[in-house]
Amino acid sequence: MTRRHRPPVTLPPVPAVSPPPEPPGPPAPLAAPAGGAADLEREAGVARLFELHYSSMLRLAVLLGADDPENVVAEAYYQIYRRWRRLKDVAAAEAYLRSTVCNLTRMRIRHLQVARRHEEQPASPPEPTVASAENTALLRDDQRVLIDALQQLPARQREALVLRHWLGLKEAEIAAAMGISRGSVKTHTSRGIAALTQAMEARR
Repeated sequence: MTRRHRPPVTLPPVPAVSPPPEPPGPPAPLAAPAGGAADLEREAGVARLFELHYSSMLRLAVLLGADDPENVVAEAYYQIYRRWRRLKDVAAAEAYLRSTVCNLTRMRIRHLQVARRHEEQPASPPEPTVASAENTALLRDDQRVLIDALQQLPARQREALVLRHWLGLKEAEIAAAMGISRGSVKTHTSRGIAALTQAMEARR
């Protein structure tokens, strides 16, 4: 028998295997948001201001006759936080905060006086502001004696006396806090001293 010649079997070419892709590198760092550094500076500045001056600002609001001194001071810090970038001199932040506390307390007292006038009940003599036990605890013993008498003074006289004799501010600092001239500071201080002395003598 004659053996048949079989043609050789040709296999298909093996496709070339591409090397695996390299793993992606770390993502590019995100750019810092605009104003990020300024925001951090503002938060740090206000936090420092809170740490240094909160107690004195709360005492100021109490002495000025605020019925809600904690809210007054909180609002003052909120306002300075919003306007931090507008401050020409960050070192003047304490003076701005003090002035804001004075203004807010004055507005609050004025609002309460107007509200009492519009009450439907018959008009009655205004009751003297009574400091709460918590607020009174913020004051030294020698200050507590004068609280009731201070509350009877006009707002400007009360502010001038508190800023001068309790906070120990200079005339120029008082004028800046109250938004008045130095001459007006002298007038309110002298009249306040006279009225306070008369009120204290009447209690004896």
